[in-house]
Amino acid sequence: MGMYDTIINHYDIGPGFNRKKLQTKGIYNTPTMSVYWLDPAGQFWVLNSDGTHDFCEDQEHPLKFKWVKNGNHGKCSPFRYNGTITVYPEVWDCKYAPFPEVRVLFRDGVVEVLTHIEKCK
Repeated sequence: MGMYDTIINHYDIGPGFNRKKLQTKGIYNTPTMSVYWLDPAGQFWVLNSDGTHDFCEDQEHPLKFKWVKNGNHGKCSPFRYNGTITVYPEVWDCKYAPFPEVRVLFRDGVVEVLTHIEKCK
């Protein structure tokens, strides 16, 4: 499996992709386990949750630590990506259908072209 980036998809890419979590390893060819959002208009966004939790000692279990919410909110910023990435569903439980993949071309952070990758059955 390895590392991958997650895209929360709300754009109509086609059957099996809408309102699903997608995975890709193609953003900058080095997956960073980042989370992105593709909105209904096809705009690409990067979600950042840095600084929303604190690492504190667990009062119930001495010498153990846990992440605690600190009240800060994450940020959602436009991601002005130019290039092509291949996306696929995070979960695919249709045993008799080929695993779907779509190549998405972005221009200035907006979906420009969708290409469904055909696979042999």
